[in-house]
Amino acid sequence: MKSAYETVMDAAAFIREKTLETPRIGLLTGTGLGHLSDAADAHVAIPTQTIPRFPVSTVESHEGRFVFGVMNGVELLVMHGRVHLYEGYSPEQVVFPIRLMRALGVDTLILTNAAGGLNLSFQTGDIMVIRDHINLAGANPLAGPNENRWGERFPNMVNAYDIKLRQLTADYGEKLGFGIREGVYVGLRGPSLETPAENRFLRTIGADAVGFSTVLEVIAAVHTGMKVL
Repeated sequence: MKSAYETVMDAAAFIREKTLETPRIGLLTGTGLGHLSDAADAHVAIPTQTIPRFPVSTVESHEGRFVFGVMNGVELLVMHGRVHLYEGYSPEQVVFPIRLMRALGVDTLILTNAAGGLNLSFQTGDIMVIRDHINLAGANPLAGPNENRWGERFPNMVNAYDIKLRQLTADYGEKLGFGIREGVYVGLRGPSLETPAENRFLRTIGADAVGFSTVLEVIAAVHTGMKVL
């Protein structure tokens, strides 16, 4: 049986047969933001179900595509859709796309999601930049033998969400005329939504927003040395 590293490299080799594009920026679109992949001037679009060992999303609106293209003059790789623990996938499968992006040359990762607001000062539709996270998903993609070719055994998560990228986002939001929130995201396993008591608990431990994605992907990205927004 092939290792997780070998399966990722097999998928990377498959994609290299389709394109030699090597964007350094990756964008993973969350619920409701899949149209961002259509905003890119695409050079190549690869259905993820054709990529060897790639997990296929079962969630409506999470169409699986890897799009190599240009957005606002910047070369990037856009992934339309993601998979989640609540679909029955393992942590290793959930972060497979992140590790594949890294194998293809991506060193800066932008993750988006639709989250539930916990901070009572937030309004529906606010944009929040994640400053830090709390992992309550009951899983970690780094459990088990460490793959040294990806990263060290105990990656430092102190600056998991890159400070410079967060500041750049805040500055650009101000330039465009709208404020951007910043806060702590708590990742749960799902799929059932939170009870009122759970929401009170999550606020008490310092969470500003809650969702069922992102946290495992960030851990894997940091492990491989990627900057994350």
